[in-house]
Amino acid sequence: MSEKLQKVLANAGFGSRREMEKWIEQGRINVNGKIAQLGERVELSDKILVDGRSVAREQQKAVCRVLMYNKPEGELCTRSDPEGRRTVFDRLPAITPGRWIAVGRLDINTSGLLLFTNDGELANRMMHPKHEIEREYAVRVFGEVDNDVLAKLTKGVQLEDGLAKFTKVVRRAADEEAINQWFDVTLSEGRNREVRRMWESQDLQVSRLIRLRYGEIELQKRLPQGGWVELELPELNLLRKSVGLPPETQTLVNERKNKLDHVRISRMRRSVKKHKLKQRQSHRR
Repeated sequence: MSEKLQKVLANAGFGSRREMEKWIEQGRINVNGKIAQLGERVELSDKILVDGRSVAREQQKAVCRVLMYNKPEGELCTRSDPEGRRTVFDRLPAITPGRWIAVGRLDINTSGLLLFTNDGELANRMMHPKHEIEREYAVRVFGEVDNDVLAKLTKGVQLEDGLAKFTKVVRRAADEEAINQWFDVTLSEGRNREVRRMWESQDLQVSRLIRLRYGEIELQKRLPQGGWVELELPELNLLRKSVGLPPETQTLVNERKNKLDHVRISRMRRSVKKHKLKQRQSHRR
């Protein structure tokens, strides 16, 4: 039975379906000696090359893995940067076969939960609007926010790329003299800078933005910025169930070694600090 080429490549761990579509458009994929076309379908017997390398489809599908990463501000959600700035991929563990795929993006000034997986189909479904996967953020807003503004944001505001709304807004307790207010907001899509643009539509400025939750997965409070932890099978299968995928039955996670104890947290912090220092020294040169 034939399948779409971009789906086959995503399932083989090369990247998300969206990313594979770009590779096809760039002429990087070859099927049976010809440059592939977008929308092309392939059979199991077809010979596929990616950048001249053969794709072994007869191999078993890799075990589905998901990382939770606590992104600091100042890191880019890209594999490499021409200016040499830090990226979210810099310190992720090596993976074979395949590679890590970011589930959605956070802009350079946003911190918090970022998920990575080696399963292109899982990544695609979690990012696809039709699945309406909830994202929850903590937002610090500069200026006074009255209840009329909150009502507008939950009813819907018009942005340049369409209507946008929060499904839930909770105001956190604050000092009466504070010039900033914190809110927990939830929405069911992930358009570019959507949370910031919604507040800006009400002439309000977001001074801090942290993602707390993506779907069923909440950011672990003990996880240091710049640190990662791999999801164990029950959490991983919550994600798979939420987008209609069958459960994974295998895991490569060692529960004892994966535990966020004092020793591991200290090791993470030292590693992040060392990486930042190395980056600064590289820029000075």
